[in-house]
Amino acid sequence: MVLNLGIIGTNWITNQFVDAAIATQEYQLVGVYSRSIEKAKSFGVPYQATVFETSLEAFATNSDIDVVYIASPNSMHYEQAITLMEAGKHVIVEKPIFSNPREWVDAARVAEENKVFLFEAARHVHEENFKIVKEEVKALENLQGATFTYMKYSSRYDAVLRGEEPNIFSLDFSGGALADLGVYPLYAALAWFGVPETSHYFCTKIATGVDGKGTIILRYKDFDVTILAGKIVNSFLPAEIYGLNKTLSMDSIESITTIDVIDCKTKLKESIAKKTSENPMMDEAKDFADVINFPEDVNKQKEYKEWLTLSQQVNQLMTDLRKDAGIVFVADEQ
Repeated sequence: MVLNLGIIGTNWITNQFVDAAIATQEYQLVGVYSRSIEKAKSFGVPYQATVFETSLEAFATNSDIDVVYIASPNSMHYEQAITLMEAGKHVIVEKPIFSNPREWVDAARVAEENKVFLFEAARHVHEENFKIVKEEVKALENLQGATFTYMKYSSRYDAVLRGEEPNIFSLDFSGGALADLGVYPLYAALAWFGVPETSHYFCTKIATGVDGKGTIILRYKDFDVTILAGKIVNSFLPAEIYGLNKTLSMDSIESITTIDVIDCKTKLKESIAKKTSENPMMDEAKDFADVINFPEDVNKQKEYKEWLTLSQQVNQLMTDLRKDAGIVFVADEQ
């Protein structure tokens, strides 16, 4: 069944998801919710969308929409997802899915009560190369640790330097480097290594009170994982996982296109990555459609529950790290 897609948020990432969803031939865009009809139509008309709303309630209750992709500011995810799920809509929420565990648990309850699916759009988890690394980690002898880096200068930091407060750098909107970029390597660490025994976050706070960059240490029983995340600097370091005899090296952690298995003694290198999709969101879009369209498929529903568990673990760890660094969102106080 082709799913009727609605969207909240009209930025570049929404364009990328809609293009990916349509490319899978599993979705068609029918509705756009925005604060202005003009902006909604500007986004949706090129895709032949027919539903344009500025009322969230009207959007949620529109019978022409099956599933909604939410890419609004982080702090708005919870209220929008709850409203949509209570109206019987499946939701795909851009990461980070919610601000804290309280919101996550409540939203999962609402999804179950209304018999709808709740997805976090952690796209890299659904990519084949991410899964290849996971299998390589299982086969790695004497895991010694890992170093992941995702630091990318945001042009919106220029506004902070001018004394402004963009949403992505605001405590009001649950922003910061950990929330925006750190979520990628945290997903990888938990998917590949499990939940750490302890965790710490040493961050650099900026004028708005959020973290501009920082170093995360995840301590496991026999090894540590070091994560560098930042939105006020650029880094070009690869991602690495260390075994006693082999090292896995990836070109990135958020969109893996190269995977090299390097023998520590001979330095011989084997490249094992597969060719990636033209649009990096296609794999997740296809996976989400399969879960919605085949609720009787035991394997697909098992995968869905695994995604939910991983999402909850990442959400809890991100909250723990924020607390360790003394970062409190407005959503935490509500």
